[in-house]
Amino acid sequence: MEELSADEIRRRRLARLAGGQTSQPTTPLSTPLTSPQRENPPGPPTAPSPAAPGPSHFLGLSVHSMTPATSPIGASGVACRSQSSEGVSSLSSSPSNSLETQSQTLSRSQSMDIDSVSCEKSMSQVDVDSGIENMEVEESDRREKRSLTDKESSSDSEVSEEQALQVICKILRVSWKERDRDVIFLPLLAAEFTQDPKAVCSDFKDLIGQILMEVLMMSTQAREDNPFASLTATSQPIAAAAKSPDRHLVLNPSSSQGTSPMLTNVGSFGASSLSSSLGASGGVVTDSGSDRFTIEACKETEMLNYLIERFESVGMEERKAPKMCSQPPASQLLSNIRSQCISHAALVLQGALTQPRSLLQQSLLVPYMLCRNLPYGFIQELIRMTHQDEEVFKQIFVPILQGLALAVKECSFDSDNFKYPLMALAELCEIKFGKTHPVCNLITSLPLWCPDSLSPGSGRELQRLSYIGAFFSLSVFAEDDTKVGDKYFSGPAITLENTKLVSQSLQHYLESARGDLFKILHNILLNGETREAALNYMAAVVNRNIKKAQMQTDDRLVSTDGFMINFLWVLQQLSMKIKLETVDPFYIFHPKCRLNMTTDETRLKAPMEDLKSWLAELYDDPSKFPEPKFPTECFFLTLHAHHLSILPGCRRYIRRLRAIRDLNRTVEELKNSESQWKDSPLATRHREMLKRCKTQLKKLVRCKACADAGLLDENLLRRCLQFYGMVIQLILRIVDPAYPQITLPLNPEIPNIFAALPEFYIEDVAEFLLFIVQYSPQVLYEPCTQDIVTFLIVFICSQNYIRNPYLIAKLVEVLFVTNPAVQPRTQRFSEMMENHPLSIKQLVPALMKFYTDVEHTGATSEFYDKFTIRYHISTIFKSLWQNSAHHGTFMEEFNSGKQFVRYINMLINDTTFLLDESLESLKRIHEVQEEMKNKEQWDLLPRDQQQSRQSQLTQDERVSRSYLALATETVDMFHILTKQVQKPFLRPELGPRLAAMLNFNLQQLCGPKCRDLKVENPEKYGFEPKKLLDQLTDIYLQLDCARFAKAIADDQRSYSRELFEEVISKMTKAGIKSTIAVEKFKLLSEKVEEIVARNSQSEIDYSDAPDEFKDPLMDTLMSDPVRLPSGNVMDRSIILRHLLNSPTDPFSRQNLTENMLESLPELKERIQAWMREKLNAGRYSQ
Repeated sequence: MEELSADEIRRRRLARLAGGQTSQPTTPLSTPLTSPQRENPPGPPTAPSPAAPGPSHFLGLSVHSMTPATSPIGASGVACRSQSSEGVSSLSSSPSNSLETQSQTLSRSQSMDIDSVSCEKSMSQVDVDSGIENMEVEESDRREKRSLTDKESSSDSEVSEEQALQVICKILRVSWKERDRDVIFLPLLAAEFTQDPKAVCSDFKDLIGQILMEVLMMSTQAREDNPFASLTATSQPIAAAAKSPDRHLVLNPSSSQGTSPMLTNVGSFGASSLSSSLGASGGVVTDSGSDRFTIEACKETEMLNYLIERFESVGMEERKAPKMCSQPPASQLLSNIRSQCISHAALVLQGALTQPRSLLQQSLLVPYMLCRNLPYGFIQELIRMTHQDEEVFKQIFVPILQGLALAVKECSFDSDNFKYPLMALAELCEIKFGKTHPVCNLITSLPLWCPDSLSPGSGRELQRLSYIGAFFSLSVFAEDDTKVGDKYFSGPAITLENTKLVSQSLQHYLESARGDLFKILHNILLNGETREAALNYMAAVVNRNIKKAQMQTDDRLVSTDGFMINFLWVLQQLSMKIKLETVDPFYIFHPKCRLNMTTDETRLKAPMEDLKSWLAELYDDPSKFPEPKFPTECFFLTLHAHHLSILPGCRRYIRRLRAIRDLNRTVEELKNSESQWKDSPLATRHREMLKRCKTQLKKLVRCKACADAGLLDENLLRRCLQFYGMVIQLILRIVDPAYPQITLPLNPEIPNIFAALPEFYIEDVAEFLLFIVQYSPQVLYEPCTQDIVTFLIVFICSQNYIRNPYLIAKLVEVLFVTNPAVQPRTQRFSEMMENHPLSIKQLVPALMKFYTDVEHTGATSEFYDKFTIRYHISTIFKSLWQNSAHHGTFMEEFNSGKQFVRYINMLINDTTFLLDESLESLKRIHEVQEEMKNKEQWDLLPRDQQQSRQSQLTQDERVSRSYLALATETVDMFHILTKQVQKPFLRPELGPRLAAMLNFNLQQLCGPKCRDLKVENPEKYGFEPKKLLDQLTDIYLQLDCARFAKAIADDQRSYSRELFEEVISKMTKAGIKSTIAVEKFKLLSEKVEEIVARNSQSEIDYSDAPDEFKDPLMDTLMSDPVRLPSGNVMDRSIILRHLLNSPTDPFSRQNLTENMLESLPELKERIQAWMREKLNAGRYSQ
């Protein structure tokens, strides 16, 4: 240097500042940065430079600062970021470019951030996948621009040495000439200037590094020599917080134009969100509503404050003089200042200047990131400069990740503080260089990315221990977080309107949080190096929570509902654009399937043996399986996630409503009976029970309000319905490749892949539809609704495709609950179903068949289950009958014979049982009510007997309500059917039974003991005796003919002339029927009486008939004997009646049909001969 003249030194320095490469060698990104200091600076020895082997190339995340210098990233208004043609940020140009050029590009990108016009012009491409805006810059363009810049700068933009020194002093706020109150005086540099000023100014980059290192080293000395004490803060609250006595960093409203649009209403982040290392003194809610949290009081914080402010000052200078600062000499200088600030910040964060920091310690940067107070470009540059040195990158960013995780664990939806750690992590994950997202690589390399299962509670383990589990755990459900319910849904001021508004606000919070969760997982999936890890984690969440699908499970062993629904929302977003053509339906049978599909999972049709043999055939040739693609894996992960998230949530919601209803009933009963127990010895216990019930009821109502916000979110339910629409399309394509032009009946040969599908694929669709129809019917109308209607009709009409009758019953229930008589808001859906082309010809016979088939389901509860299922079918039939398009199909069924006869037989059976049970329960209710009316006699009863009678009364009331509703529906069906068709009802196997059933119920309503049915408030039980009598007598009149009159007369159990006379009398007095109808009933009664009289005259006793002439089941004389395949002989009418109920041989239980019966004409002739002989003998005796 001594050999060069001053002019030569100045000329070379200006050439370097202008961007010349001769004086400054390039530094590839793959090699360590050069030291920001001089090789042998005078003064005491300094700490290792940030460019020594092992330091840092960190790319910086655009964390929003709260000052005008900041700019958003990852929000809807993403800041402009130049990128190369490979998608590389301008902060990370190719390795052959010098760091000066890279820093210069950063400087320019920040200028563009301020100048919105230039920002728009610079944007030439948008990376749709990542959401990060890119500007393609070709290498040739760079060279041309650099050459042009060199020419321009050399001609008219030269910066003098004095000007450069002034800029450095102004930005770094230092001086080596004189001490001043608002600058840091550098004694070592001052001494150097005194000795050899030309040598000091020979390289501005080294000079900047020396300045920063001297300032930082000065700060490590004693408190009284703190160099920052003389500075006034230029950016609030970065430095001011560190200098304040309580060291609190306050969240300011984001009013400045450079802040993120996501922070339109910046809330506050509480101190509790930070780790304990931040101190216990901070983090209280102030009167103004702003939360504060403590910054760690240490030397490193002071250094970091200084470096962040200096980095931001560069942006301020650029905004003051954008044109001058964009020229190469000035921009190179500013770029050097930036890069040196980042390099030294990296040293501070590693503890290189003080003492090394542990990876377990929270990073000093976390408070700034949470408060969004970092200047734009700081984090991006930090990542760019360090991500290629794995150890340094980990040392700096693992504490940042840990700090964000600690922060989010303390967050709740009781305030909007939850969004800051989420936004910070989402923005970190979005940063990429080329095709690599460095932070995504780091996250998936953490030991707790997807920890191995250690206990039976693997689902809860994964949520609690995995790194992103904490972020996905944010929830509004009271079981997951009590703070939400305590804050928003407690207190006397809570009204329905307030609850609705609060739910909408909470749903907005959820949408915001889930949007950031999607960005996090989406970027990890976009990053090729981490996609496999992301898919493994997603599969682990599903596989370790299989127990959530069980009806009863221990919640401590599985992930929470909030976690699973957040996870589901993200998967729904990932699946939104999947095309079904790219989904392989064989994936769940694929050897490389990530989902744990056990062979004991119930399948739609295939028994265990068939499933195993089919899978063995598949696995014989592994080449049949193509390599799984992401759309296929994502689709099936999403499908199974629905099974484990939204459906368990729906079931829990329904259970809670049931518990609330039961508690309400208990509270009402205790209140109503207070007069009976208030003076008894049990009064104290009853009062305590009442208090406990009220407390529990209040808690459950609060839990329900939270669940309303988390589960009854229309946007969430619509996404679920849309996805189930895709599932429906996939299943329909499997059963009929001609979809959407499906024809019925389906191919009788069931596809193996359909038969082997898990049963819950269809059951979940039905269960979800039942839930939304009941609790959110407005969601039902989506573009996929037509597919849903087709799906329901196809499988109700293809019962041979599904082995489980209860699954068919669930599909039928969907049709029932969407019926306008049940849910008026789904009328349009019901019309779509009724008018569907497949429905018009196929639905009625299919439902009629199922009505009879459900008699035997194989379940222990089949006897009671069938009544509910048949009630649903009857309601659907009544609705279909009102649609003229279905009349032809009904009439075809009425006249077809066997199927309709079986249906009528079941209808008779059900009506007989239901009316008998409901009327008997009314009699018991009447009895207890009469006892309770006589207060003196009631008080004489022992206490336990009173309680027993009251308990029996409650049970009878419940039974009567249920059975009367079902009985009313079956009688309605009889009334409708007998009006349209009579012949099937008069068949030998049906007519006598129908007449006996009608006579018996007339006797109950109008017989001697009819007063026993008189109860208080009969409408409470749905008992309408006048309407029931009107319908029963209508059925008599609609079937009026000689054959039916004979069937009535043959009923010796219930029929009597007195009964019919009483019926006529009641109808006349009550005005139930018109005079004409009453007269018709009288004529029928007279006709029956004539038949009774004839029967009595010709009555012959056949009881002494030989055993071979008697039916073995009924012990009556056979009129038309037939032989069964088992060899037994029965009367034809009796065996046909049996076959209507059960298609089996009553002796051997083997399958039996009418065609298998063998007539016995010889035996029939012998019986008739014996009867004639008996008749003649009777006449002779007379």
